[in-house]
Parts: sequence; C-alpha cells; structure tokens
Amino acid sequence: MEQSTTSWVKDVTDRDFQREVIERSRTVPVVVDLWAPWCGPCKQLGPLLERLAAEGGGKWILAKVNVDESPQVARALGVQSIPLVLAFKDADVVSEFVGAQPETVVRQFVERIVPDEARRLIGEALQLAQRGDTAGAEAKLRDVLRLFPENATAAVSLAKLLVDAGRDDDAMKVLDDSTATGAAAAEIEQARAALRLRGGVNGDEGGLRARVEADPKDYRARIDLGRLLSASGRFEEALALLLETVRLDRNFDDGAARKAMLDVFALLGREHPLVDRYQRELSRLLFS
Repeated sequence: MEQSTTSWVKDVTDRDFQREVIERSRTVPVVVDLWAPWCGPCKQLGPLLERLAAEGGGKWILAKVNVDESPQVARALGVQSIPLVLAFKDADVVSEFVGAQPETVVRQFVERIVPDEARRLIGEALQLAQRGDTAGAEAKLRDVLRLFPENATAAVSLAKLLVDAGRDDDAMKVLDDSTATGAAAAEIEQARAALRLRGGVNGDEGGLRARVEADPKDYRARIDLGRLLSASGRFEEALALLLETVRLDRNFDDGAARKAMLDVFALLGREHPLVDRYQRELSRLLFS
C-alpha cells in the first residue's frame, strides 16, 4: 500500500499517534484505519477511505496505522481483527466498524462524524425562500450542491423551489444531475417521480372525467387523470384507473400507463401496501 502524501491522509505510528490522532481529534474528526500489508480486505478498504478523505478536503483526517509497525497502538486499542476503523472526536472513540464494507456504508459512517455544514447552509437557504428571496435561496442551494453533489436534501429542496417558480425542466435537471447514492438516491427518485406525474397533464379533473365517460378508449385522458389523481394524493384511485388502462392497451404511447404506475410506486415507496398490491396485479396482467 503506497505511503500517504496528502494533508488529510497521514501515516501514523506508535511515535506520533498521541499527537496526530488523540490531540488532533480535539479540533477535527480523525478516522483511524488499522491495517497490515498482508490483509486482503485492507487493500480494498484503504483506497476507498483515502478517496473519501480527498473528497472531504480536510473536513476530517484519515490516520493510517500499520499494526505490524505500531504494536503499541494495536495493543492499546485492543485490535483483534483488521481492517478496523475507529472514528475519534474530542480524544474519544465515537464510532467504529470492522472489515471491508460497501462504499455506501463507509460514506454513512463518515457523514455521521463530520460537522453537517450542508444542513446549516440548506437551512439558511430555506429561510431566504421563506422571506421571499427565491434568487438568494436558489444561489445558496446551488452552492451547497457544488460542495456536496451527493446531498439529496439540497437537490430536492432546489427542485421544489424551481417547481414553485414554474421551472419544471430546470428542476428535473437538478434531480438528474444528483450523485446521491443508497437511501438518498431513493429520495431523489421519489422527487423525480412526483415531478413526472405532475408535468404535462392537459385539463382539469372534471374535464378529464368527462372525456373518459364519453370515450372509455380515450387513453390519453385516462392517463392524465391518473397522474392528476396521484399528484393530489388519491393514489388508490389513480392506480386502479392506470391499471385498467394498461389492461385496455398496454402499448399506448410507449407504455405510458405502466410508466405512470411505476412513478406512483416510486413516490409511495416499496413498503407501502398499495405498492405491493398493485405491483402484483400489474405483473399478473403483463405476464399472464
């Protein structure tokens, strides 16, 4: 494993552990990666931690400790298995994990120990919006996304701001550009689904119902009505209407009714009972 050369990644030994980890953690979070050259999982985890430290740009420090070369530190920390990762704040261990973990898990570990600058800036942006300074709020949220491109809360907040201003295309671009992963990515997809459902509906509820009653095969009116019902929170009625439209013509407009149902599923989340019920009915219809 190569020696670390950046200001936010340090190779630490028995000689300087007290200074570089214990004392330094009083001013900035320090993540300690206990590893050894013969450890296979260490070779997977180490580069990931270094990359995340580089992304953090100094918001936290990565201290890499080769346990073979630093037996005193290993004994003091009670190391029994490696890789072992410990997070220090104010001279104390505040979190830890053992073994190579997926990137999403490691990111969440780091996010829990780093001061949440993004949350503070988002709060300031929302206060600007409440005072009517939408331009200032937009600028601040875009600044947050430049600093934290994976922050789903900032992306969704900015998208909502743009939607309220009638800029749906700009809102969708913000969501499409998000680099959020894991649960945060699901939050982005929910916002995208909500935006797709509300966009491009031609007509109001009364007019669309009249069109469907006059011509049950007016598939465009049926789909627009289903999307309109979804946008107003009447999900079961919307899903029933869209499912029947799939049954009547599953290929209309490149499967628009089915796609609208998928957007409703994304909006509700996989744990919602309506999703489980209508996913099964849709699958039965499509594959029977």
